[in-house]
Amino acid sequence: MKKIFISSDHAGFGLKENIKKHLKNKKLNFKDLGPFNDDSVDYPDYAHKLAKKVKVSKNNVGILVCGSGTGMNIAANKHKNIRAAQCFNTKSTKLSRLHNDANIITLGSRLISKKNALKFVSIFLNTNFDGGRHLKRIKKI
Repeated sequence: MKKIFISSDHAGFGLKENIKKHLKNKKLNFKDLGPFNDDSVDYPDYAHKLAKKVKVSKNNVGILVCGSGTGMNIAANKHKNIRAAQCFNTKSTKLSRLHNDANIITLGSRLISKKNALKFVSIFLNTNFDGGRHLKRIKKI
C-alpha cells in the first residue's frame, strides 16, 4: 500500500487543497505536511520535509505543488533516492513512473489547470515502474 505525502508553498496551496479533496474522493490515505494556509512560506522547507518522508520507504510517494513546480523539483531532487518529476502533461507524467520510477510528482499551480493536475496525480499514483532496462539506468543516478 502506497503512503502518500502532500505539501506545497503559498502559491500551490489552493491546488494542494483541491488535490486533497480528489484523494479523499478516491478514498486514498495521505498525510498533508503543510502549509495549512496561503501565508507566504519558503518552498524548499516543504520540499525537504516531504522528501525526507518519501525516502523512508519504497512504498512512499509524494505530491509537491508550487507556482511553477520547478523550485519544489530542484529542492526535492537534492535528496538521495528521490526522483522528483515535474509533470506538464499526461505523457510526461506516465513516463516519469514507467521509465524513471519517480517517487514525487511536482506540479506548477500557475502553469496547469486544476483538471489537468488531478488527472496527472491519478496517472502518477496508478502507473507502475516498468523495470527491466530502465532499472539499470535508475541505478546509475
